[in-house]
Amino acid sequence: MIAVVSALGLTGVLGGCGFGGSSDVTLKLVAADYGDSAANSSKKYWADLVERYEADHPDVKIDVSVYSWNDVDREVKEMVDAGDPPDMAQIGAYADYAAEGKLYKAGDLLSIPVQADFLAQLSTAGEVNSVQYGLPFASSTRVLFYNKKLLAEAGVTPPQTWDELAAAAEALKAEGVKYPYALPLGPEEAQAETMQWLLSGDGGYTDLTGTYSIDSAQNVETFAWLKDELVGKGLTGPVAPGKLDRADAFAAFAAGDVGMLNGHPSLMETAKAKGVEFGMVPTPGIDGESQVTLGVADWMMAFKENGHRDQVGEFLDFVYSEENVLDFSREYNLLPVTTSASRAMASSDQDKDLKPFLDQLATSELYPVGNTSWATVNAAIKKQIGKAVGPGGSPAGVLGGLQATATRAETAE
Repeated sequence: MIAVVSALGLTGVLGGCGFGGSSDVTLKLVAADYGDSAANSSKKYWADLVERYEADHPDVKIDVSVYSWNDVDREVKEMVDAGDPPDMAQIGAYADYAAEGKLYKAGDLLSIPVQADFLAQLSTAGEVNSVQYGLPFASSTRVLFYNKKLLAEAGVTPPQTWDELAAAAEALKAEGVKYPYALPLGPEEAQAETMQWLLSGDGGYTDLTGTYSIDSAQNVETFAWLKDELVGKGLTGPVAPGKLDRADAFAAFAAGDVGMLNGHPSLMETAKAKGVEFGMVPTPGIDGESQVTLGVADWMMAFKENGHRDQVGEFLDFVYSEENVLDFSREYNLLPVTTSASRAMASSDQDKDLKPFLDQLATSELYPVGNTSWATVNAAIKKQIGKAVGPGGSPAGVLGGLQATATRAETAE
């Protein structure tokens, strides 16, 4: 899957950049850039980490190339297709490579304590056919952000249920708020907003067996409610949800034009930089706070082609140390993927802003990234889901079409 943005919804701007040298063994790592400028490029994170590792491992050099999220998945695919994959890749999806037999199993690489330290639901999400190949590298969850000033002026409190959200949106609209609730179902990251709403309606993309259930009764009811109670009543702003991308919705929130929207941790810094006073609450559900939230993750994987299993495993043990996981998570306002780093973050005052997201990670549900069909289904959702709430749109029809796409993709595997 060639990703334009990472699973976490973060963008990078830098092209490829390498550092490293000659040695008995040189490991090649291709990584994604989580920064938004040269000042906070992931290149700096990896340069520091590699310098420290090489100081203690003089016979191993790590050659890291950092690419923007616009390019990194494509770069890795081209290397693989050319028969020259990197030893490691930190990108958005792993399942296709695992299904083709190109990746090491996590258990063949990592020490037992390191593998056991991954958060359980992230380890499970890294499995193909019950074997872990994808190593979670960064994670996030979603909460409902709200503009404190706008809600106060409208005389409403942060909602806990769908009905309260709709009532708050009505009050915000009456006050002239441009986007009472911003509903980004545009092609950039529609799969995230969609899944958040499906989960809050006691549904999701798959059932308990992992089988796609996109057109389930619960999911159809969720989108019928969105269409009738929010979009149809003009509570989602001047841009049709199917045309509104996440980045534009976040920018509108930072500009003070949005009353409420679902967001991930990076929105905190964006809003703070623009002076917006905001609050965060768990995602509203049908009868109360949603019991499950969307969790997302990006992935590290190791290719077998070059045969450097032992050296790769030792290096990844270092990458996943508590110190290094915390450093990365704090640098980019993301959540740790390990239990040890999560506990450290939960008990640290410096990480208090991330606590609302961290609290939800253990009960979050991730995309079905272990299905090699997910790339196809994900692309179809981005393209089609906005039509479900548009003029003349049919939630049942659109969701039924997406279910058919998912079934065909599964059959083709």
